[in-house]
Amino acid sequence: MLKDIVSNQKLQKEQLIALFYIERTKEPFAKKWLDSDLIKVVLGPRRAGKSVFSLMLLKDRPFMYFNFDDEILLSAGGIATNELMKELHAAYGQVKTILFDEIQNLPNWELFVNRLHREGYNLVLTGSNAHLLSKELATHLTGRHMPIEILPFDFNEFLRAKKFQIDVEYSALPQKHGELLNLMESYLRSGGFPEVVVSNLDPRDYLEVLFDALLFKDVVKRHKVKFATQIGNLGAHLINSFASLYTVRKLLEILNLRSASTTEKYIKYLEEAYLIFSLLRYSPKSVQRIKSPRKVYAVDNGFISAKAIQHSPDKGKLMENLVFTELIKRGVKPNRDLFYYKTRNDREVDFIVKKGTEVTELIQVCYESVTSDVEQREIKALLEASGELKVKKMTVLTWDEKREIKKDGSVIQLRSLWEWLLERTQE
Repeated sequence: MLKDIVSNQKLQKEQLIALFYIERTKEPFAKKWLDSDLIKVVLGPRRAGKSVFSLMLLKDRPFMYFNFDDEILLSAGGIATNELMKELHAAYGQVKTILFDEIQNLPNWELFVNRLHREGYNLVLTGSNAHLLSKELATHLTGRHMPIEILPFDFNEFLRAKKFQIDVEYSALPQKHGELLNLMESYLRSGGFPEVVVSNLDPRDYLEVLFDALLFKDVVKRHKVKFATQIGNLGAHLINSFASLYTVRKLLEILNLRSASTTEKYIKYLEEAYLIFSLLRYSPKSVQRIKSPRKVYAVDNGFISAKAIQHSPDKGKLMENLVFTELIKRGVKPNRDLFYYKTRNDREVDFIVKKGTEVTELIQVCYESVTSDVEQREIKALLEASGELKVKKMTVLTWDEKREIKKDGSVIQLRSLWEWLLERTQE
C-alpha cells in the first residue's frame, strides 16, 4: 500500500511542479534559508498555497515528496516511518532533500523529523496548525528550525494573479486608477485565497465550504471536540464580530457555552487552525493587557463575506481586517509587536506597532471620506495616544485619499489603502 501511495504522490508532485504559479512575496526570504541545515517549516491555513510554495521552492533540485494528508493513509490507521523511508528511497534514489506535507497528521512527527535531521537530511515541512509553530516546534526543534508563514495572497500577489501591472508612468491616469480601485474592492470583499483569485470561483460558495471543512478537520477532528455545534457557532459568531471587541464572559452569555475555560480552549483551537486572530489591548501592565477585552480578526476577508449573516459587512471594518492581516503578512507579531490601544479618555486607536520596547507607529483605518466629524474623532484619538505613548509617526489609512494634517505641532499622514498595501516591507 505504502509503495503505491509514494508512486502516486510522486506523479502528483511532477504534475504540480508543471503548473503555472504566482510568485509569492515570501519566496526570497525562504530561498535564503533553503541550503541551511535548519528545518524549514512552512505554516499557514489550508488552501493558502503552502504545498505549491514549497514545491516551487525545491523545483530546481532533486527532492523526495510525501503528503501525510492522504485519505488512504488516514484510513489505514498509521504508518511505519522506517518503511516510509525505504519506499521513498526506492522511488527517488539517493536524495537527501525531503518535502513532508501536512506533517501534523503523523503522530510523534517531531521525533521522526529530529532523527532525519540528525542523519543529515535537508527538510522542508508544511503544517496547517499554528500550534506547530509554538509548542511542538519550540519544545522539540529548539533553534533548529526556520518558520515561514504562508497566508492567502497579499495585494501584490493578488494583482500579479489578475495580470494587473502597476506602472508609475500611468498610475495617475483616471482609467488605470479606476481599474485599480475596482480590483481593490474585489480583494476587500473576496480576499486572497489562491483558488478564488486564480480560478475565479464563486468566493462565497467556495469559502463557506472551506471554512466548515477547516473547522471540522483542523478543530473538531484534531482535538476530538464533542460539542461540534457549539464550536461551529463560536467560529461563525467571531467571524461575524470581526474587528470588534469580545470578552469570554459575553461569549458565554450569547452562545450558552459550558464554561469560561472551555470557551478559552475553543478560541485557542480556532486560532491554531488559522481561522481567527485575537488582538490584545496595549498596556505596559500585563494585568491590564490580559483582563481587557480582545479584538477578533479573520485570517482572510473572504471568510467574512462567506459567513456574513448581515447582508453586507461594514466596509470600514473590512478595511481594518485587511490592514491587520497585511501587518501579519509583513511579519509583525500580534500581541508582541502589534496591539490595539485605548487612551485615558477611552478613545480607540486601531493599531499600535512596536519594535522591541518602543512603540513606533499609530495606525487608524477609516473608509468614510474624511469629513470634519470623522476627522476630528480619528485625529483626536491619534493625538491623545501620541502624547501618552510618545510616538511621532501617525497614519490614517483611507480608501483613496492622500494628504497631510498638521495639528498641535504634529503631522498625521492620510494614505490610500491600495498605496500602503503595495509598499511591501520585507521581514
